Amino acid sequence: MKFIIKNGTIVNPARGQHEQGDVVVENGKIVSLGGHADEQGAEVYDATGCFVTPGLIDMHVHLREPGQTGKEDIHTGTQAAAAGGVTRVATMANTSPVIDSATVLRSVQKRVEESGVVKVSIIGAISKGLEGKQLSGMGGMAKAGAVAFSDDGRYVESADFMRRAMEYADMLDKMIIDHAEDMTMCRQGFMNEGTNSYCMGVTGRPAAGEDIAVARDIILSELTGCHLHVAHVSSARAVELIRQAKKRGSRVTTEVTAQHLYFTDDYLKGYEPVYKMAPPIRAEKDRQALLEGVLDGTIDAIITDHAPHANEEKDVPFCCAPNGIAGLETSLGSVLTMFYHTHRLSIDRIVELMSTNPARLLRVEGGILNAGKPADITVINPDYEWTVHGKDLYTKTLFTPYEGITLKGKAVLTLVDGQVVMKEGKVLK
Repeated sequence: MKFIIKNGTIVNPARGQHEQGDVVVENGKIVSLGGHADEQGAEVYDATGCFVTPGLIDMHVHLREPGQTGKEDIHTGTQAAAAGGVTRVATMANTSPVIDSATVLRSVQKRVEESGVVKVSIIGAISKGLEGKQLSGMGGMAKAGAVAFSDDGRYVESADFMRRAMEYADMLDKMIIDHAEDMTMCRQGFMNEGTNSYCMGVTGRPAAGEDIAVARDIILSELTGCHLHVAHVSSARAVELIRQAKKRGSRVTTEVTAQHLYFTDDYLKGYEPVYKMAPPIRAEKDRQALLEGVLDGTIDAIITDHAPHANEEKDVPFCCAPNGIAGLETSLGSVLTMFYHTHRLSIDRIVELMSTNPARLLRVEGGILNAGKPADITVINPDYEWTVHGKDLYTKTLFTPYEGITLKGKAVLTLVDGQVVMKEGKVLK
């Protein structure tokens, strides 16, 4: 069956393409891009006023499976991705059991085949059990398809261990994704350390803990030659450290979450656990540094760090709640509201940050629309205004920091391998 996305503006930055035209899909592949297609015998979607882009790729999510399906599972997590216009996610290893061997990785791949709505890449653990003491089965996992290695959720505290992990990852031609918070400084904290934490009487997580961790691991990356990717950067100094490393030619990249770009620790004054995450939402000066890092290219990707928890886990006093929020369904709207509608970034640059660059960093297919290639496509209505309510989301959690906020911009159609998996906000699988 031929499917035509008609009258949209094709935004395909990897090919330098930004033009109005039709996209024809057949047998799971893109047949043609641009021009006016013959509609005879085809199903047609009218994308007038919309952008037609490569499928969005979120390179940092937590699907929580295996072992934590009360929080999320592969089906609900990938439903949320489809609802947000995301056609591929990369899921982290901090599951139960930890994804630290080829055996566990293959079991997750099987579950993805059985219940995944979008494509899922898998990130293997650096250390067995995320304990930072013994290397995981990195070689076997790389052979089985792991795209990178990370102990995300925990910092690798031993510099010597991290050096060895980087050396091994470099031998396997894989990057290390670094949760950079020195826990000797941050372990007891619940929010950003600063004026607000002092006034609230809440123990803080100092930005210096992130800065020290980033500095150490940049040095180790330069020592070993391993590609270091700093996860969810949140502090002004960390952004500057990465900026200077890039100027030196170091193999260092980074990402930022949509929520760190949108919120500051002022939102925590009501002790609402929905804003509790690690690293924490920081002060306005840090948010401005993150915005500048996006604008000047220091930051390579915008991600969600989608890390939902069961409702009963979050519905507790602030300091008792776990870190993490759901973000797959709000990320695009947040970024469009924050950057596109304020004329800070073009839609082409947003697609680079949310599709093209993540595909390049993970070395996976996607991030570009090409004839003959899989039809992983997102159609975005930039002017669609909607108010976020947790009860309306596909993720299992009802808690979102965007609750009651009106965003402008939304994915209205998501195709994976040519199959419509979301249309007008309704996930079809």
